[in-house]
Amino acid sequence: MHRVERALISVSNKEGVVELASQLVALGVTLLSTGGTAKLLQQAGLAVTEVSDYTGFPEMLDGRVKTLHPKVHGGLLARRDSPEHMAAIEAHGIGRIDLLVVNLYPFQQTVARLDCTLEDAIENIDIGGPAMLRAAAKNHSGVAVVVDPKDYRRVLGEIREHGVVADATRFELARKVFAHTAQYDGAIANWLGGVRADGTHDAFPQSLTMQFERVQPMRYGENPHQGAAFYRDVAPAAGTLAHYRQLQGKDLSYNNIADSDAAWECVKSFDEAACVIVKHANPCGVAIGHDCGDAYAKAFATDPTSAFGGIIAFNRPLDGVAAEQVSKQFVEVLIAPGFDDAARRVFAAKQNVRLLEIPIARSTNHVDLKRVGGGLLVQTPDEWRLALEDLKVVSKRAPTAAQLSDLLFAWRVAKFVKSNAIVFCGDGRTLGVGAGQMSRIDSARIASIKAEHANLTLAGSVVASDAFFPFRDGLDVVVDAGAVAVIQPGGSVRDEEVVAAADERGVAMVFSGVRHFRH
Repeated sequence: MHRVERALISVSNKEGVVELASQLVALGVTLLSTGGTAKLLQQAGLAVTEVSDYTGFPEMLDGRVKTLHPKVHGGLLARRDSPEHMAAIEAHGIGRIDLLVVNLYPFQQTVARLDCTLEDAIENIDIGGPAMLRAAAKNHSGVAVVVDPKDYRRVLGEIREHGVVADATRFELARKVFAHTAQYDGAIANWLGGVRADGTHDAFPQSLTMQFERVQPMRYGENPHQGAAFYRDVAPAAGTLAHYRQLQGKDLSYNNIADSDAAWECVKSFDEAACVIVKHANPCGVAIGHDCGDAYAKAFATDPTSAFGGIIAFNRPLDGVAAEQVSKQFVEVLIAPGFDDAARRVFAAKQNVRLLEIPIARSTNHVDLKRVGGGLLVQTPDEWRLALEDLKVVSKRAPTAAQLSDLLFAWRVAKFVKSNAIVFCGDGRTLGVGAGQMSRIDSARIASIKAEHANLTLAGSVVASDAFFPFRDGLDVVVDAGAVAVIQPGGSVRDEEVVAAADERGVAMVFSGVRHFRH
């Protein structure tokens, strides 16, 4: 590659660009620039040639046409190893452009504004920028192309030391450019694809383009014969699993990540100090307490057998006392917003335990995805937060204040249990969880059996059912086990029959009015 002698800089995001340009000038690099970037660099006292002066063709059409010119694209696309290409650009007075620094109009930031109009969106679709980026990336054997300010220092360092950007770096930067322009074009297609004829916007566009970046390859997937890798959103929602920082332990497996996500999404839904223990994507123990240790002890007691080798999540930073409690059990992954020094010391002796630190936030993914054969199911996330005033008492007996509190707790847990879900709770803790059965009555039976195996009494407990009871038989099972209050969505054609059964059995029943299927 020829020494870097000429750079074209045209950026929407001005972060670090003056420092970059200053150091390039100090290294003897000639600068070309456009519009606001050129003005900024000139104000910094740097010698800059406007692209319009370089091409001999003025910017026009409100700036829509400025870099779409053979003197720009010829300088980017000419193959340095081709005598014919070099002769052609020389014959036409076209100089090489060895370094391109471009980032694009802020389309996504623009359309994120509530007051964004179609005209605003259209004017923030960059044309010249992607064209230059793709040209330079295609010709990365001779051109270094930078789209991310985070790469400025690295590129400068290589030019300073060698006069050129290394082959491997140019290839990596080119690959980054194609991913970036694909994501940019996908965002445009998604937004415009959701614009209706009347100007309103559909949350589900006609075509859907999404982009994820690989975080890590994995030894295998759910089973050893399956390949796997973990990808995250280009811009993951705050507080989601993708923001994890692993403090110690072996690499996360496919199942570790799936179960960790289930645990984290559940635990962060609580306002009180909470602990969630997950096994095979289902909560097997959930509790709130006055601190992490208290919550953990109660959550673990729900189902110590299933908790073995599970995923444990807290919504408060973990201290040394709670860490000592947890360390007595076999745990695969431990998740919290933070770990104090004492907690870190406890687990330093257990290097196989994976510690994940995730900033706490209530954000969720914009949409949930489920792959099916030849297609994709897309839905908005289940973010419904039931409040006390949303409950409708339908039985003759009304629940007490303490029972109402436990009913809301049980309902929150049921949301994260695979359907059909039945959850027994009491005093801010789970007592028995029945998950993933084809019949609701079987889930009820399993939940009571689990409580019995854990030596927990269900007398005086409350129960949450993620969907309505289609018949009274499921209600009879939970009442026979000891439940005195039930929360369910309602909405069955047999609601009257089930409510009458609750009155017959002398238990309280409330309707939530919302279902929480989780498949």
